[in-house]
Amino acid sequence: MQNVVERVLNLLIYLLQSPRPVTADDVRLTVQGYAGQSDEAFHRMFERDKDVLRRLGVPLKMAAMDAWEVEFGYKVDPDEYAIADPKLSQQERTALSIAARMVRLEGSHVGLDALLKLGGMERGSGLEPVGADLGAGAATLGPLFSAIAERRQVAFVYRGDKRTVSPHGIAHRRGHWYLAAGTGDGERVYRVDRIAQLEIGETKNAFDKPKGFDIKKLIDVQPWEAGAADPVTATVTFDPDIAWWAARTLGIGDHPVDQSLTTEMNVANLDAFLGWVLSFGDQAEVLEPEEIREEVRRRVLAATGRTG
Repeated sequence: MQNVVERVLNLLIYLLQSPRPVTADDVRLTVQGYAGQSDEAFHRMFERDKDVLRRLGVPLKMAAMDAWEVEFGYKVDPDEYAIADPKLSQQERTALSIAARMVRLEGSHVGLDALLKLGGMERGSGLEPVGADLGAGAATLGPLFSAIAERRQVAFVYRGDKRTVSPHGIAHRRGHWYLAAGTGDGERVYRVDRIAQLEIGETKNAFDKPKGFDIKKLIDVQPWEAGAADPVTATVTFDPDIAWWAARTLGIGDHPVDQSLTTEMNVANLDAFLGWVLSFGDQAEVLEPEEIREEVRRRVLAATGRTG
């Protein structure tokens, strides 16, 4: 289904951006998703996609490709398709873009597509440093909520190990769902999308939730702050486009949207720290210490297939 949605969106963008009507052959050769199909399969696919666009209210029309009106092609008039300009400021577009990226279900990008009709997205949005797919782990959330409400123990595989815990609470933070649960070693926090093979115990009221339980306090520690006994201090700088969001995530408070940010961070879990910093793409840079800066460089090269 996701391939169909992507193909239809690609078709719509192509029709909106083309300065002239386009033929079916133009679509077949240009739009991603149609290549490699037989003639019959392509025409069936193209007819279905045109019907989808029309049902969605897209003003898809046939128009003459020249003054003699011998050959006709397909077009979507951007003026007919566009809504009235709401005259959003850059900050308002930024806020809408972040909202659209923070709430997605099963990878859907409908909110991002809608922003194309509101004047586009802010610079750097393609990096999606604040993307949060609320559909991740969706099949696990429902049973966990029930287990918490009925105080049933749960068992699951987490990072390759089987865990049996007493689920005390669940919350969403930093783009992910987290489960707080009691174990033989005290309270532990687990990221829900990393839970596998979930099993719900049959016995209700199998445990008592601790008095004064506060899930916010448990998950309020940044993921890179928990780990080694002797954390390392890292200095990171963020570009103006994203600095205000980094400041908010770090609890620094409001930060001007047009100013960069340089701050020190205590790093006890290097993998968690690097994962977060790298999610900002080239808009964040580790200045020191040199060993962490070099590790960032190594991971970027590995991800891009380069060696130096």
